[in-house]
Amino acid sequence: MIAFQVNDMTCGHCVGAITKAVKEADPQAQVAIDLATHRVNIESAALGAPALGKLIEEAGYTPTPIAAAPTTAGRPAGGCGGGCACR
Repeated sequence: MIAFQVNDMTCGHCVGAITKAVKEADPQAQVAIDLATHRVNIESAALGAPALGKLIEEAGYTPTPIAAAPTTAGRPAGGCGGGCACR
């Protein structure tokens, strides 16, 4: 998962423009956008973070790469999923 903070994304039109830019370059990409937090998460097998950031810039926005949230896949039930020793 590649994640960006896009603070100048302010409305549904912005969401559509970013989604369209990514999907035109990689139709198989999964794009999840949270407008309230200005976060764009992208799963793409074809494009890396630099290329995706450039696509967002070319759509007229200012992406800032951020670390994606860690996943809990493969963690034992009851573990917090963080980097602590609670497992």
